[in-house]
Amino acid sequence: MRIKEAVVFRIKELCIERDMVIHSLANEAGITPSTVYSMLDPNRKDIGIVTIKKLCDGLEIDLIDFFDNKFFKNLEQEIR
Repeated sequence: MRIKEAVVFRIKELCIERDMVIHSLANEAGITPSTVYSMLDPNRKDIGIVTIKKLCDGLEIDLIDFFDNKFFKNLEQEIR
């Protein structure tokens, strides 16, 4: 799994755990829903850490809690 896929899986997992839709997450994070939906787009390659931090703020979790997850174990090399 690549890092972008892991981030997307983690965002979706956290939304499910909190019974939250993407639109609500975006509002809580103070970013536009289109920003979050574009992050989830498989064609988009990069996701900024500042945006991830804002999502974490909206979810009321620390970055360490976001990344301390099975999705981030054994990631593929990003350098190709």
